[in-house]
Amino acid sequence: MFEEIVNNLVLIKQDFAKNYSGNAHIQEVVPASSSKKFPLDEKHLKLLHKFAEKNPIYSNSYEEKILETNCVIYEGDINDYWLNSIKHGTSCQPFYPTWIISAYLMTLIAKELGYRELVDIGSGDGRIAFCGNVLGFTSHSIEIDDGLVELQKLICNETQQNFDRHCEDALEYDYSKFKLKHPVFFIGGLPQMGGDMLATSIIEKINSLDQLRNSAGIVFAGTHSKRHLSGNLKDGGWSSLIQNHDLQVIETVSLPAIWTFDQTTDTPYIYTKFN
Repeated sequence: MFEEIVNNLVLIKQDFAKNYSGNAHIQEVVPASSSKKFPLDEKHLKLLHKFAEKNPIYSNSYEEKILETNCVIYEGDINDYWLNSIKHGTSCQPFYPTWIISAYLMTLIAKELGYRELVDIGSGDGRIAFCGNVLGFTSHSIEIDDGLVELQKLICNETQQNFDRHCEDALEYDYSKFKLKHPVFFIGGLPQMGGDMLATSIIEKINSLDQLRNSAGIVFAGTHSKRHLSGNLKDGGWSSLIQNHDLQVIETVSLPAIWTFDQTTDTPYIYTKFN
C-alpha cells in the first residue's frame, strides 16, 4: 500500500511542478481528502490541512484537481525563518522543510516498522513531530532556533497537537531525559552539508545508552543531487556513515520536499537500525 501511495504522490508532484504558473517562494500539495489513490485516515488528513492553515509560513491556498485527484495547494515564504536558522554556529542546515504529506508518510512508515517514540532532530516548524503526535507516537522535537520553536508552539496551540518541544542544541542534548524504549530518530540535515556531523553525534549518544543501542532506529534525509555530494550517491550520500557505524538499511523511500520541487528526483529517506 505504501509504495502505491508514494508513487501516486510523486506523480502528482511531477505534474504539479510541470504546470505550476505561480510565483510563490514555496509551494506544496496535500490531497484534499481520502481517496482510492490516497486511502489515508480522513481525520489525519484534516489535521495536516489544519497544520498548514495555522502555519504562518503559508499565506495562500487554493484547490486544484491534479491527475484526477482533488488537492489543496499551499503557497508561502520561509525566507525570514531561513535567515534566522543560519545564525547559529552549530546549526547543521537552514530551515527547508519536507512536504507535510511527505512528513506524514515518513512517520506512518516508522509506525509500521514498530517504533513507539519519535525524536525529530533539527525539527524546523515541527511537522515530523506533529505527524508523530497525530499517529500516536510519544513525539519530541529538538530545534536550536528559538524563532522556529515559537512557531512550533503557535502551531501546537492552534491545532491542539501538543508534542514535546525543546529549544536546544541537538549536539549537546542529553537524550536519556526522554526515557526512550523503542524510538526512531529523524535527522534533519543532508550529508556533507553538516548532517553528517549531526548524525555522528546522535549515533554516539545512542550508543552511550544501553537501553537504546538495540532498539533505536535512525532516518536520514538523503539526496540524489551530485552538486551536494562528492560522487558517492549510494544510500542518498549516507553509505559511508552507515557502514562506519554498523547500521543496517531496512527501508528507503523517496518523497517530495520543498527543496526538490523543481527537480526530477525527490528526497530519499533512509531508515536504518543498529546491527
